[in-house]
Amino acid sequence: MKSLPKHVVSIVLILLACFIFIVIFLLPNIFPDTYRSEALVLGTTSPQVSQNAEDTIKVTHIQTPDAVKAIYMTQCVVGTPNLRKKLVDLVDTTELNTIIIDIKDFSGTISFPTQSSLLTSASMKGCGAYDMKEFIATLHEKNIYVIGRITVFQDPFYTKAHPEQAVQSKQGGIWKDRKGLSFIDVSSRNYWDVVVQLSKESHELGFDELNYDYIRYPSDGNMADASYVNQNKQVALETFFKYLHENVSPLGVVMSADLFGMTTVAYEDMGIGQMLEQALPYFDYIAPMVYPSHFAKNFNGYADPNKNVYGVIAHSMGEAVKRAEATTTRIASIGAEPIASTSPRLYKKPAYARTKLRPWLQDFSYGGTYGPKEVRDQIQATYDVGLTSWMLWSPSNKYTSSALNKE
Repeated sequence: MKSLPKHVVSIVLILLACFIFIVIFLLPNIFPDTYRSEALVLGTTSPQVSQNAEDTIKVTHIQTPDAVKAIYMTQCVVGTPNLRKKLVDLVDTTELNTIIIDIKDFSGTISFPTQSSLLTSASMKGCGAYDMKEFIATLHEKNIYVIGRITVFQDPFYTKAHPEQAVQSKQGGIWKDRKGLSFIDVSSRNYWDVVVQLSKESHELGFDELNYDYIRYPSDGNMADASYVNQNKQVALETFFKYLHENVSPLGVVMSADLFGMTTVAYEDMGIGQMLEQALPYFDYIAPMVYPSHFAKNFNGYADPNKNVYGVIAHSMGEAVKRAEATTTRIASIGAEPIASTSPRLYKKPAYARTKLRPWLQDFSYGGTYGPKEVRDQIQATYDVGLTSWMLWSPSNKYTSSALNKE
């Protein structure tokens, strides 16, 4: 058989090269949604989903369960399908009914693609899930309540871009805590709108509830070197709470706030601005972080709180219940009406249902060993003071499944 002439072979090769060039380089740009890759990004983020596919997903919201029983999921885990599946399986097979997912964590980066110009610079710059909307819809199909956690004033990503809005060092420059993390000044009004916009987009994506963490002044580091716009921390923080409530709640968003565990028993702000009574009016749920390991030695007479986990939860949350249900308080809030002829000065306050309280409980070993007994004892203490809901915190996302009742 005769071989083809050289000029014919050359023409065929040229045509083949042109075809390959069109398929690989031109068509994906002309029809990007058709050719968009489903590959994982460095193995840490979920498959990218085309905009057309996202638009076909119907956004729904689930009503808050009477008893929320939750675990927490980090940004990196939600962006890693095989890891997040393990947590979903845990919810499917136990009494759990809720998953809390990082929307914005300590890094200041956002865990899903955003639309607003206020947010895009921080979107998907670290761990996250391109298919967050699809994942939430999948959880809703399983009747799993989805809470989005937003780390608010601890935000090194934002302060790097807007250093003038950060907590300042008296020696000059941005103040940083012991871990080298920076905080936004609570009085930075421009940033408040960023939080509102993030809340709006998160709700529109399908999150049933938004959980605001680090809604406080910094606490760890050289505090004498920190400089703030407003030195009256309680007033500044409550003003932010009020603004957040007025701009987010009307959107139909369920809102919860994380507070230091000591806010349940302390009657001063501990330097961070948080007071239980000043948060109660502005959030649907209050979540004190009553981890026994974070209470000082001799708290409530316990030489080692880690060895008295039931007592720590029962006492701290029991005191929180009393303060929530009370009709008077010594804490002056915005617009609070003083009661005449009282010493110390008392103020009127609404009585809130105890079920407005939903503690974070400890499922990680720090200061002591936390196994099935320690976790279950905390849950039981929560029930014994008349509360129905709880959330388990484990920064590693490894939970003590044997402490949970099977479904």
